[in-house]
Amino acid sequence: MVFTEEHKILKEEGEKWMKDTSNSCTIAAALIATVMFAAAITVPGGNDNSNGFPIFSGSSAFIIFAISDAVSLFTSATSLLMFLAIQTSRYAEEDFLYVLPKRLIIGLGTLFLSISSMMVAFSATVYLVFARKEAWVLIPVGALACLPVTSFVLLQFPLFLDLVYSTYGPGIFGKQSNRPFY
Repeated sequence: MVFTEEHKILKEEGEKWMKDTSNSCTIAAALIATVMFAAAITVPGGNDNSNGFPIFSGSSAFIIFAISDAVSLFTSATSLLMFLAIQTSRYAEEDFLYVLPKRLIIGLGTLFLSISSMMVAFSATVYLVFARKEAWVLIPVGALACLPVTSFVLLQFPLFLDLVYSTYGPGIFGKQSNRPFY
């Protein structure tokens, strides 16, 4: 009871931070899922009028597009579900130890995979559309496709590492170091 009363403000601040973080990531995951679903339906190059199959279906870049689009769609949906689970959590004290951090770790990890595979799908589409006539476009597009992935890693990876370490690393009673003069 004393612990609960003494940490009431900390629990409320943790709940607010967790909801704000998951809310922001929910928006990103929903946008990615929407875009990747639309990209799966409207394939690059369109469909052949005679048989209805995609025009570029024989190309290896099209297969890369299809696989990365599916991976991005499924991982963004998983990320969306994890962040929605955080939003609707009961926020009990014991949930802050493993349940909420685990959901946030899974959500951030799948959001990273979603962004990465979305950039692969985009790059494959640009390759399919421009590779034959405007090959010079591929180099700047490939370089710029790495920008969102790198930005997300630089901005969110420290949080991801802190969550993994604090959730699954040595506890406060665990052995901290083997070095004698630390």
